[in-house]
Amino acid sequence: MKQAIRASVAVAALCAALISSPHIARADGDDTALTNLVALASQRLALAEPVARWKWANHQAIEDRPREAQLLASVEQRAGQAGVDPAFARTFFEDQIAASKEVQNALFATWRATRPPEGAPPDLATSTRPALDRITQKMLAGLAQVAPLRDAPDCQARLARSIANWKTLTRYDPTQTQALGTALSHVCSAGGASAIG
Repeated sequence: MKQAIRASVAVAALCAALISSPHIARADGDDTALTNLVALASQRLALAEPVARWKWANHQAIEDRPREAQLLASVEQRAGQAGVDPAFARTFFEDQIAASKEVQNALFATWRATRPPEGAPPDLATSTRPALDRITQKMLAGLAQVAPLRDAPDCQARLARSIANWKTLTRYDPTQTQALGTALSHVCSAGGASAIG
């Protein structure tokens, strides 16, 4: 799983050029904005591993309600400036939190069943959280870019195609696949890609 996470981070980094370029989704079949959002969600999920390692080493619970509340309040406040409906931003980031916890719980279960992770974890305050904050800002911009697609009748099919295309570039185990589905479950107004089958 660790190798797959590293591969996901590498591929996500390669897609940074796509992600950073402003590209508004259109209802004409151009799925670049959706693919960019999938890449960002994947990149954020890859950071669940260093977060889990830090929590494991410091005997902290996976759930961190004060940090979660702080993130949700921040994205709601910044959403308007990014041209994103604050309620949509909150729901999307609730999904990001849930997806990250899925990965962290799976890692904790693996470490309990086998052996704990080796080496010192990355520092949460100076390394991992700043990376999460940068991704959060990019995700807000990404949400603005996909807004025109949210109500499109083919949004779920297009999201499913973007996820499938993304997964051809990365290696995903079942936990990561499920977590990515969770992370993207409210991108389309009608639900996530899994809602279509």
